[in-house]
Amino acid sequence: MNNKITQVFFIGIGGIGMSAIARFFKLKGLSVAGYDRTPSALTDTLQKEGINIVFSDDESLIDETFRDMETTLIVYTPAVKEHRQLKYFKENNFNVLKRSQVLGLITESNKAICIAGTHGKTTISTMAAHLFRQSSVGCNAFLGGISRNYKTNFLWDENSRFAIIEADEFDRSFLTLTPHTALVLAVDADHLDIYETKENMVEAFIMFVERIAKNGNFIVKHNLSVQWRLKENLNIFTYSLNDETADFFAENIRQDGAVYLFDLQTPGGIICDLKTGIPGLVNVENAVGACALALVNKVKTDEIRYALPLFKGIARRFDVIIDTPDLVYIDDYAHHPEEIRATLESVRAMYPNHYLTVIFQPHLFTRTHDFYTGFAKSLSLADELILLDIYPAREEPIEGVTSKIIGDLVENIPVRYCAKSEIAKNINVKTSQVVVTMGAGDIDREVDGIKEKLQLK
Repeated sequence: MNNKITQVFFIGIGGIGMSAIARFFKLKGLSVAGYDRTPSALTDTLQKEGINIVFSDDESLIDETFRDMETTLIVYTPAVKEHRQLKYFKENNFNVLKRSQVLGLITESNKAICIAGTHGKTTISTMAAHLFRQSSVGCNAFLGGISRNYKTNFLWDENSRFAIIEADEFDRSFLTLTPHTALVLAVDADHLDIYETKENMVEAFIMFVERIAKNGNFIVKHNLSVQWRLKENLNIFTYSLNDETADFFAENIRQDGAVYLFDLQTPGGIICDLKTGIPGLVNVENAVGACALALVNKVKTDEIRYALPLFKGIARRFDVIIDTPDLVYIDDYAHHPEEIRATLESVRAMYPNHYLTVIFQPHLFTRTHDFYTGFAKSLSLADELILLDIYPAREEPIEGVTSKIIGDLVENIPVRYCAKSEIAKNINVKTSQVVVTMGAGDIDREVDGIKEKLQLK
């Protein structure tokens, strides 16, 4: 990184990945500011931390402090397309880098532990960061969610050489990273607006794995149907929920209230009576992956046993808002068909005799177009479904692509459509019911209103 840089301006600072890097530079003593399209809980927090944010791309709003091309770094997210401030910086020859390029530069002197996958990587990344953080190994971490243990998506430890990174496949961003250890947990089709075909996306994951450093570690979910091109001098491990042919797997899985106890089989032997800190059978599998990352990087067994049950999870990942015998409300970030399936199967296992109402906000027109049949199949696991309009994020509408193309294929359950502001009015509260809100857009802004409606009933 250029030693002359004393200030950094972020375009898209409210993104979860961008905000972690912004916090890094702020901690290092640089002046930090940025732009985002709309205020959010995350931008509110950044502003309280002393970071100035503007919500218009008018170049006149750029503070004079950030107009010196010699001392100012510009970081932008590829999710931002036409943007006047970005155009200004480029035309005036500022040092302009993508978020992924900056992350690569920050971590190149560290042992990067990179977690990749089309869904589920935030939980494993954050769980692994917690295990490292509670051990003598320690870590820095750039996460894709807000850790409930640490109230942030960025962890800093100047005494540790490890950096845990959520490796983002969007825009091939993870190809700027050089992992010392990489974990790949899912390679389902996604981001076809970028990759066009699943084959192209899989090739990008193969290229990511090829970037693992010599004598590094590759941990992969068992039975992923990918023909990896693996280097020599690479330590290779597989993990699974309970497949005994994997290197790491759970056995003797049993429930302990809302969470689980299990024994972890490892190449070095068995670790008995580990306990998850968050509910859901899917999180036993996530724990197996996180423990594998920790063990191959010398975190001790006793440190894992102590830390794992203390893990409180991530905001908006299986977030239990109400938990009573007759009424449960869960908010979740799931926005891919496989994530939805895994979450709803976990809900069914935990609450087998409850009526399951799912409220889903599709995320992106392109993702809805590409996977509406998969969404319909996964959402059919509910007893009833309420569908919201598609959250567009960076995209323009696509003709004929609405929530209805999902609802038309949902089988054997009632489907209703409503505006986001009308959710609370559309919930029919029943005895022994679980309500789940799902989506990666702005459905989380309705959580308090839904909670209030449910509690009144």
